[in-house]
Amino acid sequence: MYTAPLTDMQFLIDDVINVAEKLGSLERFADLGVGSDLTSALLEEAGKLGSDVVAPLRRVGDTHPVTCADGKVSIPPGYGDAIRELGAGGWVGISADAEAGGQGLPEIYGTAASEIWNGADMAFALEPFLSSGAALAISAHASDDLKAVYLAKINSGEWAGTMNLTESGAGSDLGPVKTRAERNGDHYRIFGQKIYITWGDHDATENIVHLVLARLPDAPEGSKGISLFLVPKFLVNADGSLGERNDAFPVSTEHKLGIHGSPTCVMAYGDKDGAIGYLVGEENNGLACMFTMMNEARLKVGLQGVGASEGAYQKAVAYARERVQGGVPIIEHADVKRMLMTMRALIEAMRALAYNEAVTMDLAHYGEPSVKGEQRQRIDLMIPVIKGWCTEIGVELTSLGVQVHGGMGFIEETGAAQYLRDVRITPIYEGTNGIQAADLVNRKLARDGGSAMEAMHGEIAEITDQLAQSSHPALIELGKALASTLTEHRVTTQYLLGQMSSDRFNAFGGAFDYLMQTGYLFGGWQLARSALVAADKLAAEENSDFCRRKIATAAFYGARILPRCKAHAGTILDGGETLSSFSLDWL
Repeated sequence: MYTAPLTDMQFLIDDVINVAEKLGSLERFADLGVGSDLTSALLEEAGKLGSDVVAPLRRVGDTHPVTCADGKVSIPPGYGDAIRELGAGGWVGISADAEAGGQGLPEIYGTAASEIWNGADMAFALEPFLSSGAALAISAHASDDLKAVYLAKINSGEWAGTMNLTESGAGSDLGPVKTRAERNGDHYRIFGQKIYITWGDHDATENIVHLVLARLPDAPEGSKGISLFLVPKFLVNADGSLGERNDAFPVSTEHKLGIHGSPTCVMAYGDKDGAIGYLVGEENNGLACMFTMMNEARLKVGLQGVGASEGAYQKAVAYARERVQGGVPIIEHADVKRMLMTMRALIEAMRALAYNEAVTMDLAHYGEPSVKGEQRQRIDLMIPVIKGWCTEIGVELTSLGVQVHGGMGFIEETGAAQYLRDVRITPIYEGTNGIQAADLVNRKLARDGGSAMEAMHGEIAEITDQLAQSSHPALIELGKALASTLTEHRVTTQYLLGQMSSDRFNAFGGAFDYLMQTGYLFGGWQLARSALVAADKLAAEENSDFCRRKIATAAFYGARILPRCKAHAGTILDGGETLSSFSLDWL
């Protein structure tokens, strides 16, 4: 059974909060008692909810998939009660403004909670994840009247939220969206069909607030003619009570490889008189409004990779300790130990990176003016890396979890394969990882000539200097490996910047390898930071066993994981022509 890794979470959160305080970002949270004691209390409560309430639902949801009949979706047993308990505990709006029904806490706490829900049951975790994202978009772009009606209800978990982008002819390219909106007094009528709508219908909350992309009759062609509308499942009366059912219904639910407990719906809007919707933001500016939600979603999808990997790791370790082959538990076999250590090192690297950048989110929103702009640039750079790298690694590590189980991993009753099946969607949705890679190279790297990336290089170089001055031999070696990897990354960065001007196809052909190279480098950087903190604590005789393990994990990463960067660099620098010169007719 899943147990939240509270010790590592506490270690990381204490460290990043200290960093944030130096930048003066936590004035917004000054009266909330943000610090180690609050962190411990919140993690303990989230951990209990994750292990005692959510984790037992993972197999239930997988073996009792959602169904849709007569315009209603039925979710797995126990999901509704757990969703309501999550909402009652204030977890949905943990990082949302207190004035809007949230807890007003730093994003790092929402990040840790999200990892716990995903480690316990990813299908379940998608419901609060979509709701908090919808609330964020409403908070940023909706009118005060809409905020007053809907925001607190979503943040409190009483109502849920979804996003409706995809259509049969409009996926990654949303320009061809055909769902239409017609002006009708103080509101709009929405007509069309959306597909792949996560948690599109259920009865776990009193109402569901759909954010729907649609096109007005006089809108420009393409993505510049898309508007965003708030379409509630039930209309809301003037006194705040729920009114009649809106013309928005699920048609069916998809039969999927994984996340069986999450209803992925085909949604029909306006099959009768038109679904009543309310404009969010300005007409024809819907895609920009929706991206507020999507950027948040991409970071949370990265956490799905972390959470699912942690769950798979815990199951694999438990099995390896029990399974005896050759007269000893298989955890003593070198290759099994290699797989488990690979899982552990990469999980800790992903977690450290995601938690560190959760603080960047708050700095970008609430930091001092002197740091706000650069932090916004930084988080924009980090979003495709965290989403892309963490989900690719999530697939690798959950597959290793199956491998540790041997033949039993291929048997569904063990539950090992479910982690792999569930997490396999993450490199696909919220923008495929190929799109994340293209975004990293085209929009994030090329737009500023690489200055944001160079700032990251400077921070990594500072860590390599600290490692070189360490008295710990393992940290000195880690510093050498990280410095060498940083040099390689600087070379590929400059190469791709040049290719963006001279050969864009070649640049995009190397973008995925650059994303992965960047992820491994950033993961090593964050593990190295953690190792330095652990070394200081070890010297002060604090939490000695944990700190020794943290240093050993970072050393393993430097010796066994960082060398992957060299292969990605070689592909970028030497493999371009082999891609561009290969005839499409040969495929």
